[in-house]
Amino acid sequence: MLEYRAYEQIERYLNGNMAPEEQASFEALLHNDARLNRQVLEHRQLLQTLQKYGQRQLLKNKLNRLHADMQSETVPATRETATAGWRVFINQHAQTMAVAASVSLLSIFGTLWSVQQLKAPVQQQTVRYVELRREVERLKKAQTEIINGINDASKPATPRSATFSGTGFAISADGYLVTNSHVIEGGDSIYIENKSGLKYKVNEIYRDQIHDLSILKIEDPSFSGFGKLPYTFKTAESDLGEHVYTLGYPREDIVFGEGSLSSTSGFEGDTTSYQISIPLNPGNSGGPLFDDKGNLIGVISGKQAGQEGAAFAIKSAYLMQMVEELPETTSLAPMSLPKNNTLAGNPRPQQLKKLKDYVFVVKVYN
Repeated sequence: MLEYRAYEQIERYLNGNMAPEEQASFEALLHNDARLNRQVLEHRQLLQTLQKYGQRQLLKNKLNRLHADMQSETVPATRETATAGWRVFINQHAQTMAVAASVSLLSIFGTLWSVQQLKAPVQQQTVRYVELRREVERLKKAQTEIINGINDASKPATPRSATFSGTGFAISADGYLVTNSHVIEGGDSIYIENKSGLKYKVNEIYRDQIHDLSILKIEDPSFSGFGKLPYTFKTAESDLGEHVYTLGYPREDIVFGEGSLSSTSGFEGDTTSYQISIPLNPGNSGGPLFDDKGNLIGVISGKQAGQEGAAFAIKSAYLMQMVEELPETTSLAPMSLPKNNTLAGNPRPQQLKKLKDYVFVVKVYN
């Protein structure tokens, strides 16, 4: 019943049937409820699809009637009467025939244009939006270290170089982490390592390509847990101008970056992301974004090409939504998420000392 009432509200909102006060209240709810916002977007797309389908059906029915009329016309006895008959017919149906011809021409030119546009959509998009996955040809450190204690000791380790890397961070004490899905895409095996010397093999257990997020799980018999995570996840919208910071691995050493929340929407008005004024580089993808109190508010995802300090982070509300839906879409038990923030009130250096144990470089091999 509640689900029906929610969709009834969405329908009235999209059709402009709400009173001004109710509309303002509903839009305020949309601003803070990521799940409802997604439902509204999906419902709008559904209505637009149905509307377009209805328009096509109306035109199809009209053309079918026109075709039936043409077939039912009797063949005149003489050329003069035939000419007169066709003239009357054309005059009666000229508008419909013009619409049909226009639709046909638009379909042809639309198809040709689409073919041209589809040749390089990715190249056009990446000119403006840059994913921050770090391409790696040769790592300075020997890769045998990352597989020590993971492979069978009786089998000699074969040194390999990571193909690409990014950043990931813990989201539960029992070995779950998150990174961007584009960081690990195309990899055969994934490892994580942090500055305290912890290194483990991980597997991807869930991917949300729409929001560019992937959940990883440590699969290593030597792993006994992270202990209590010092930060919690913020689900409410953060305010414009808030001070924010991140930790990540654009190089082998962990790098700190800080700035402010410069927009509550991301690239091209994307409401699922924030824009932040932090200079970022390849390797920062998948890193955590914190507010001054040490609450996790987002996941670093990319930046705008040619504009230094115009970077983007997926809002933590969408990460939490994915975590909550995980048991429904997989056989996994609910995660043990952190409930207490022990970073609030500490100076920034103290916050960073606690955080570095939970932020990892994600190394991907193929």
